[in-house]
Amino acid sequence: MVTGKKDIKPVKKRYYRKRVPVFKLIDKIKLWPSRTGQLHGIRSIEITGGMARLTTHCNKEFVINNSLNSRAARWLRNKWFAGVCPECGVPGWKLEKYSATLFKRHHGSMLLKNKD
Repeated sequence: MVTGKKDIKPVKKRYYRKRVPVFKLIDKIKLWPSRTGQLHGIRSIEITGGMARLTTHCNKEFVINNSLNSRAARWLRNKWFAGVCPECGVPGWKLEKYSATLFKRHHGSMLLKNKD
């Protein structure tokens, strides 16, 4: 039976290691949970040693440390956030992709650069 609706594909699950470096993870998923619980979209990330400066789509800047135990790193891995920033305009597909992402200890990508 043919219907006029498009077949909706299930979202592909993505696996990342739980202890992946925070800067690489943020650079890959382009999302940042602020202290108020809002999820911001990342426009750019400038890494300088053990710190980085994030610029969001709503022109806010955050200076962050490269710590796996930080509040933001834990919130990203556990997918805790109160809402999405209305000014950043994070699209729905990105939130679905983020919600399908799994962080496992012994399985997944370490986000290492290719040595080609």
